[in-house]
Amino acid sequence: MRQTIDSFMRQTVDTFMRPKFLLILFMVWAGQGLSGQQREAAFELNTRLGRGINMGNAFEAPTETEWGNPWKPEYFRIMAEQGFRHVRIPIRWETAARSSATPPYTIQASFLARIRQVVDTALKYKLHAIINMHHHDALFKDPEGQKARFLSQWDQIARTFRDYPDSLLFEVLNEPHDALTPEKWNLFFAEALAKIRETNPHRFVLMGTAEWGGLGGLSALQLPPDERILLTLHYYNPFQFTHQGADWSEGSSAWLGTLWQDTEAERETVRSEFRAARVFSETHHIPLHIGEFGAYSKADMASRVRWTTFLARWFEEQGFSWAYWEFSAGFGIYNPSTRQLSAPLVNALQHNPMPAPTPVQVTPLYTSNFSTSNDGWSLSTQGGAAGSLSRSGGRLTVTLTQGGTEGWHAQLTRGNIRLVKGKKYQVTARISATASRPATLYIGKSGGDWSAYSGYHTFTFTTGEENYLFTFTMGGENDLTARMVFDLGKNTAGISVTSVKIEEVNVITAAAVLPAPAFRTYPNPASERLFIGPAGLKARVDILTPGGVILLSREIGGDNSPLDVSHLPGGIYLVVIRDEKATESHKIIIL
Repeated sequence: MRQTIDSFMRQTVDTFMRPKFLLILFMVWAGQGLSGQQREAAFELNTRLGRGINMGNAFEAPTETEWGNPWKPEYFRIMAEQGFRHVRIPIRWETAARSSATPPYTIQASFLARIRQVVDTALKYKLHAIINMHHHDALFKDPEGQKARFLSQWDQIARTFRDYPDSLLFEVLNEPHDALTPEKWNLFFAEALAKIRETNPHRFVLMGTAEWGGLGGLSALQLPPDERILLTLHYYNPFQFTHQGADWSEGSSAWLGTLWQDTEAERETVRSEFRAARVFSETHHIPLHIGEFGAYSKADMASRVRWTTFLARWFEEQGFSWAYWEFSAGFGIYNPSTRQLSAPLVNALQHNPMPAPTPVQVTPLYTSNFSTSNDGWSLSTQGGAAGSLSRSGGRLTVTLTQGGTEGWHAQLTRGNIRLVKGKKYQVTARISATASRPATLYIGKSGGDWSAYSGYHTFTFTTGEENYLFTFTMGGENDLTARMVFDLGKNTAGISVTSVKIEEVNVITAAAVLPAPAFRTYPNPASERLFIGPAGLKARVDILTPGGVILLSREIGGDNSPLDVSHLPGGIYLVVIRDEKATESHKIIIL
């Protein structure tokens, strides 16, 4: 089947060479699956990407200087020296100074030359580079009216970089939203990919999700049948922590002081939110790239370090590549004014091992009991949604016949939740669904503006019964009548709730900022040579399997010569480094 389709495609393209035909063929092929295509090359490329960073607030600004963070070639040198393996380059292409808004939608040659200079510099420093189309506001407002321009822009970008090596990747669009619905985004991506494939048949291309690029848009994503695509997602949860004090986020000043304490419950929230993404990656055999994650500078540094350390190490444990947001602006690791790196953040990204979670003491606040009643839970519908609530066998079941057009059009709620200002809470719900579906959980006001104290937590429920968990700190005044909400609209899949538990959390000891490591191991991943730093180090180095078997043992004498690891099989290893003052273990990947 594969050979037949490939042969037919080559013949037909030679005859027609039209994007619409390619799109139709893509859709037909997608209905049959990948027919054995395994995307092994994409997984290998994702491993090469490893740890990366965004060159943010530069080229996605209306002009390169408008947001006060113009690009400098030395930035890529610094990234490489700090051990990053790729740079994501967000770019706004639609401004009048950069491209025409009328046919043939020409991108200015001078701007293409500027981007070529940026990419060339990245490759010079052995960084993989991701060209990302960012902030295409006209496309988000009027997708159909702007489609021709969008496709023309990608045709021009692809032709400009057609001869570049596979260390250059394309990301078709950052965070599709508004009128560019999930359904439209699936079609627009397929058409853009077909346009790229005309000149770049082997280029690796990243596909994100609609509804702002996060986990919530995953359930509607449809992958085209292409072996050289990667899935990219953004993660900024909990949003009230990562965006506290951000002047572009309404109400964020009230979040100031929100902490990330790295408790097991906070970690489990991350695992719960990514559960569907991991299943999607495994089911579709597609590698996962975290294109953005970061915490704004208004959060306290200790919390930023704890959050960043956990996420970076956990992403790596899952086999995800990642790109931190960002290098030299409000979230950044580098201060362009002082020309100084933030050592705590660099250590969190590159050096800190996974710590033990912070210990806590929990006090039950509410536990559901569905054995004799609904326990105060009710279902409300509006906006065309319709359904019913029933109880049987110690569980609540929501049946939906119409989903409405918004999540809040169908809500399962319970009021009279007592919250105290400044207290930390964790919420656990055990849920199954009649079919895989997204839903948003939160605790918030029972009137007024109906806002969420907890932030909004989107999960994808599955047919298997699972625990879903989130944590939050009560930032508002005491509220003795708060309500817990399941937003279930926009979908007709029903859910069953076995239990709901709300607990007050008291941290026993807060994790401190982790000290900087005494030693460095780089590059990571490594293939042939492994360097141990700092320069001039005299130490004993052992490389062990995760089970503790020593495979290599060396004394290094200060000449900074690398260790030969080319004979070791690919996998994860421990590097134990000892000198007179310290002993450290580092986890490395050998390709």
